[in-house]
Amino acid sequence: MSTSRVQIFDTTLRDGEQSPGASLNIDEKVEIARQLERLGVDVIEAGFPISSPGDFEAVRRVAAAVADTITVCGLTRAVAKDIDVAWDALKGAARPRIHTGLGVSESHLKYKLKKTREEALEIGIAAVKHARALGCPDVEYFTEDSGRADPEYLYRVIEAVIKAGATVINVPDTTGYMSPEEYGALFAGILNHVPGSENVILSAHCHNDLGMATANALAAVKAGARQIECTINGIGERAGNTSLEEVVMALYTRADVYGLSTGIRTEEIYKTSRMVSTMTGILVQPNKAIVGANAFAHSSGIHQDGVLKERSTYEIIDPKTVGILESKIILSARSGRAGVRHRLSELGHKFANEDEFEKVYTRFLSVADNKKVVYDEDLDAIVSDEMTTVPQTYELVQVQVSCGDQAIPTATVKLRHENRAVLMDADTGNGPVDAIYRAINRIVGVPNDLIEYTVQSVTEGIDAMADVTIRIKADGHMIYTGHAAHTDIFVASTKAYLQALNKQIARSGGRVQPERVLEHV
Repeated sequence: MSTSRVQIFDTTLRDGEQSPGASLNIDEKVEIARQLERLGVDVIEAGFPISSPGDFEAVRRVAAAVADTITVCGLTRAVAKDIDVAWDALKGAARPRIHTGLGVSESHLKYKLKKTREEALEIGIAAVKHARALGCPDVEYFTEDSGRADPEYLYRVIEAVIKAGATVINVPDTTGYMSPEEYGALFAGILNHVPGSENVILSAHCHNDLGMATANALAAVKAGARQIECTINGIGERAGNTSLEEVVMALYTRADVYGLSTGIRTEEIYKTSRMVSTMTGILVQPNKAIVGANAFAHSSGIHQDGVLKERSTYEIIDPKTVGILESKIILSARSGRAGVRHRLSELGHKFANEDEFEKVYTRFLSVADNKKVVYDEDLDAIVSDEMTTVPQTYELVQVQVSCGDQAIPTATVKLRHENRAVLMDADTGNGPVDAIYRAINRIVGVPNDLIEYTVQSVTEGIDAMADVTIRIKADGHMIYTGHAAHTDIFVASTKAYLQALNKQIARSGGRVQPERVLEHV
């Protein structure tokens, strides 16, 4: 590999999915993996195969779905059984990689592993040798919590696992503890003190607990790391991981500083960000670098004047570079199909057939009747809402709410079952949304707990669409996410809840048969 080329190792499907509340089904993981392929990542860490049958199947299907130029990776503990299961999931990949390892800090050795340094070292060596003996040509070894480890012991471990056959060495700042200067020095120390380290790929895996994940990863590559492990939108456990879009665009924009490149097709960044945000239900903060709604927005009159005269006065990145179009077509109820179709195409939305477009266009007209202007963000929300592939066991026919400071919040809901039966019920609650959900529960009768309800405005203004994301917990541990957007917050809340319920019903394999039928339509 060229010394000026940095590999991008994407762990959105593994470390990213460990974000509290994030949940992806197998089909969604495969769809994201295909988009990561279009984005141009070098490695996709598809999951932790031994953790569950679903994760095993997701890794297997991702391995079969992506091109033979992509390395597909599976995480394991340094345990033979884990490695065997990972290899079973990965062996259909054109470029398989097993990612195994152990902690190296005193904290991990003493409290988590309960092993001496020598015992842990021997376990790590055996794990690498076992993975290579199975026939896996590419083995990555992680030295967990490297940032708090004794450097001399870290050097010994890395030297030993390289001799055992490791091809990539992951040096994680697992707790986000290090500063950029310290993390860069750690990689420089490895290259200076570990024989054979120049013949393997050193990898930076940073967490954002102190807000320095991107800075640390960049310091690592300046010091000699040639792989960055990151996630789309920086999602991940606790404060998240290194953000793919941030490190990629830093290397791209400041090539004069780093002198390094990646294989990322930057124009796919925004589309990938939106896909991951929609599927995981994790919203991107408006001021998020590169992909946030405000990243290329200018509200100050001075800024607007400068940008209109010369974009570079206040923008160091051309938004088109990351797939965000600078110009906007202003859409309203008077816009015809041609204008709407053109703008959707510019935003990257494609339709399999005319019926799909008509479904979106009909919804557009409904929104446009309630808004003066339909913005790009509205169009993205409409497409996301209308193009969902969740089986529609129940769909909304009508919702009506009565509430006020002197009234008991009451909701009446009418639903249509997939067998065309129409059902209606009503209930009260401690608020209008609670009343709606109680009424739906009376009809559907599927036990669950609402664990999160989030609503935000898609755009500015009193006529903005409400974007609602909810999560419900059922069957003891499963989490289902629902998402919907509408100019009426109660309609959006109802549709989001129904989407989550439909996911729950679909996963259970059952079909709830309605008891109180008003009519068949």
